[in-house]
Amino acid sequence: MGVDWFGYGYAALVASGGIIGYVKAGSVPSLAAGLLFGSLAGLGAYQISNDPKNVLVSLMASGTLAGVMGFRFYNSGKFMPAGLIAGASLLMVGRLGLKMLQKPHNP
Repeated sequence: MGVDWFGYGYAALVASGGIIGYVKAGSVPSLAAGLLFGSLAGLGAYQISNDPKNVLVSLMASGTLAGVMGFRFYNSGKFMPAGLIAGASLLMVGRLGLKMLQKPHNP
């Protein structure tokens, strides 16, 4: 079992985005959403680190963020932060989809 470094990095990106949104604009909803979804992504990375097929929490968090932030990016046209998080979330959804398609390894 390997550590899901990409998952932990994604979780840190999401959480830090919420913190930066709060510091720069005083946005409490940004802070709350960033910490909530960053925590869920971190939990998902922990679960994947223990069982590579356990992708549900991570997939739900990244899928939700891909949709919400993709919609915000589409409406605003601003890459920061909506486009960045939407793109990173879409990459995570694709990565998790590939994990789901992999055959289990027998030791």
